[in-house]
Amino acid sequence: MNLTHGESFDRFVTRYSGQDQPDSPWRSLLEGFDPGKLRQWAAELGVETFQATSGRVYPKSLKAAPLLRRWVERLRRLGVQFEMNHRWSGLRRESCWKLDFANQTESGADAVVLALGGGSWKQTGSDGAWKESLEAMGIQVHELSAANCGWEHSWPPGMLAEVEGKPLKNIHVHAGTSVSIGELLITRYGLEGGAIYQLGATLRAMPKPSIAIDFKPTFSEAQLVTKMQSVRRNFLGEARARWRLCDGALAILGRKVWEDAPTLARETKHCVINLSRARPIDEAISSAGGVCWKELDPTLMLHKQPGVFVAGEMIDWEAPTGGYLMQGCFATGTRAAQGAAAWVKQSGRRPS
Repeated sequence: MNLTHGESFDRFVTRYSGQDQPDSPWRSLLEGFDPGKLRQWAAELGVETFQATSGRVYPKSLKAAPLLRRWVERLRRLGVQFEMNHRWSGLRRESCWKLDFANQTESGADAVVLALGGGSWKQTGSDGAWKESLEAMGIQVHELSAANCGWEHSWPPGMLAEVEGKPLKNIHVHAGTSVSIGELLITRYGLEGGAIYQLGATLRAMPKPSIAIDFKPTFSEAQLVTKMQSVRRNFLGEARARWRLCDGALAILGRKVWEDAPTLARETKHCVINLSRARPIDEAISSAGGVCWKELDPTLMLHKQPGVFVAGEMIDWEAPTGGYLMQGCFATGTRAAQGAAAWVKQSGRRPS
């Protein structure tokens, strides 16, 4: 359970993107509930956290259940009422807001916070079915699409037999002007891994998506060539040992015949892989798209539906894995909750 990340705040706020996103909304949102506050919140529930060498922050138990259980217990003590087996089906305005549910029941509220998730976890209810309901209320919603997901590429069958499931470590991956650092995994359908997840928004915007992998980012082309000065044949075989190429890189580069070291070095530093499409949203870790930012005020209330707030992946934002997704949901949830409480107080009604 990767709760958040320990990198500098200035770097942290740059991890979030979205269509038509206003200038720097995340600095304000995250200041309201930053990584330190998230760790403090967990500590108050009796759950200690630690920062791994990667910067990612986890509960010391590496389990989600204890944190969730204690959170629910606290909410029950505070008087929060849970209604299980209810599926929201619509919202209408009468003397107050009326929430309709699929089991033919309804509930009234002075303020509503919708936190219904994105579209990538159907098995837990986050299927994006709320999109039609909000659009019927006049709210513009960008189409939900897969984010933090694998991308498809057709590998030669013979190559897959050798390296399917093999990692490509310590690489730099370029897409357009964007670059990510990390790892990739060769799969039967293409590539998975954090290094390509970070480039999702860029790849989706490209007419013909492709990446360029630098297999040896700590060396220049010239340095690689120097290591091969005495080589006159079997260039790839010699590069395996002299450049310490991993099996996956060797297999990808082995799709061509190499006649000299400079050409091989150039490809090793800039190996282009064309991609056909992202994997289906059902396989994605998160989704992009959602309620457009222009529909929201700074408290995350819908301009067209006063008293209704949205939070989490319902809003059109995305971030890479590594704790940024959880932190973003907590931060937007905090802002929406504060906005709803202020709205109720302003209206002079008791929260319901």
